[in-house]
Amino acid sequence: MITYVIILVAVILVGIPTIFLVNKNPKLRLPIQAFFAILIVVLSYLLVININKPIKFEREMKLRSNATIEKLMDIRTIQGSFKDKYGKYTGSFDTLISFVASDSLAIENIVAVGEWNQDEMTKAEALKEGILKKTEILIPVKDSLWNDKEYAIEEIRYIPFTNNVEFTMGAGEIETASKVKVKVFECYTTYLDLLNGLDKQMIANYIDTRTKYGAFEGIKVGSLVEATNNAGNWEK
Repeated sequence: MITYVIILVAVILVGIPTIFLVNKNPKLRLPIQAFFAILIVVLSYLLVININKPIKFEREMKLRSNATIEKLMDIRTIQGSFKDKYGKYTGSFDTLISFVASDSLAIENIVAVGEWNQDEMTKAEALKEGILKKTEILIPVKDSLWNDKEYAIEEIRYIPFTNNVEFTMGAGEIETASKVKVKVFECYTTYLDLLNGLDKQMIANYIDTRTKYGAFEGIKVGSLVEATNNAGNWEK
């Protein structure tokens, strides 16, 4: 962009006296004036494009990042329900998708088997006396977790705004410093994949800046090496 500014200023500084010099020759005056006018317009246009380039990059990056964060939050929610039922996370999108599409969740339900006066007895007392009884009902996972989603569950594996590039996902178990074994998972995309198609130099500059500050070169949720309570790196 600095180059365009220098050229534009040089053209103006050289062009103005040149125009005055050729005023004595009517045949040269109009062509030279037209040349400089066109050149100034072209350089001004290129200058505006370069000024807007980082603005457009920032806007597109924010759009893609927000869509990615939304998907990673959905993945985290499904993984949480999967762990609640099976005691572990999964590193397979096929398993996660099948869980939503065809599995079910047990939901606690309380039913009255006798007359319960809420003004005279609390719920806990009614359960103890047998007036209320705990039961479980099965609800399809897709109805519980996916009923209001705008995209199909099969698409959850793909990074937004890419040509079906998949997130990287894994699951496992780690031992904390206090010798407690914790089930963990992580899912992420790098900025190279997420921002593919945008200005390469700006992508490189953005990644370089994050690297200097020790930040992860992408967007991720969870971790396979530390117990993070499945926090996303956008939440830190």
